Amino acid sequence: MDQKTTIYDIAKKLDITAATVSRALNNNPKISEVTRKLVLETAAKMNYKQNRLAQSLRSGKSNNVGVIVPRIDSNFFASAIRGIEEELHPEGYHIIICQTHEDENRQVENITTLLNAQVDGILMSITNLSKENEYIIKNVVRKNVPLVFFDRKKNMDGVSSVTINDFEGGYLATKNLIEQGCKRIAHLTGDQSLEIYANRKNGYEKALLDNGLELNNDYVFRARSSVDAGRQAVDRLLSLETPPDGIFSSSDFAALGAIQELKERGIKVPEEFCVFGFGNEPFTQFMELSISSVDQSPLEMGKMAAKVFLEQINNTDNVKIEKKVVLTPELHIRKSSTRIK
Repeated sequence: MDQKTTIYDIAKKLDITAATVSRALNNNPKISEVTRKLVLETAAKMNYKQNRLAQSLRSGKSNNVGVIVPRIDSNFFASAIRGIEEELHPEGYHIIICQTHEDENRQVENITTLLNAQVDGILMSITNLSKENEYIIKNVVRKNVPLVFFDRKKNMDGVSSVTINDFEGGYLATKNLIEQGCKRIAHLTGDQSLEIYANRKNGYEKALLDNGLELNNDYVFRARSSVDAGRQAVDRLLSLETPPDGIFSSSDFAALGAIQELKERGIKVPEEFCVFGFGNEPFTQFMELSISSVDQSPLEMGKMAAKVFLEQINNTDNVKIEKKVVLTPELHIRKSSTRIK
């Protein structure tokens, strides 16, 4: 077995001290550029590999950041992760991605694993968290590990978040349907224990109220973010004595399923029934019947979450930084909700 090259081997080769080699490898400003370059070139030729674990133990930094999302197989979360990585990589950080799959216990496991790995921070879009498991978030705060929520957040003192104005997004999407002549607007909502879905529903209700339309609880239907859920919702809504003539969906996937079911039943979209989604997934604009949707700006959200983390980690004033960044939603009005031109 080949013996590993050490800093002492490099020091002997260059006739300098091991301390000088160590400083050069760690970009210490006291080392000249000429010496640093010579050490790096020699280390490469001698196939020297730094012990990252030992290095992190000495410095107290791992240069790793945990990112927790419900799932990565959606454009929103994939784009948010890209934004985070684009901001953090130039600063020397690597990201560790974890998925909860909307499983609360898995979320607890993810956080525990990241804390044990001594990450420098955690950026997360939260899955529903029961009272008994809130301790895991408090544990992150107690350990002084920077924590930033993005998209889905929990309101906690001392914890920063980056979201969009979901209330405004729900309000504007519903208002657009009203402007297109819809009188009986249904809402496909998500888990109301998650603030984003509660806020979108509140925006929907306020738009109805402001425009003199009745709120019918039979029109509010809990639906997962899936095509099948959207189809099932329409099946149930159309069985009502007075079915709706429009849908504001908190999910583009459910909106797509709703449109598919409406088409199969011979109901014309948007002439007889309008649909508005949320998320601006790529498929919404490329379909023959393009789907109106609220853009959540995931790339910008990811970048902003990373910037908030960097501000916290680089803070040397020992002042607790808490930021609540709220981005403005943007409507993309397409064929599925456009009757009036």
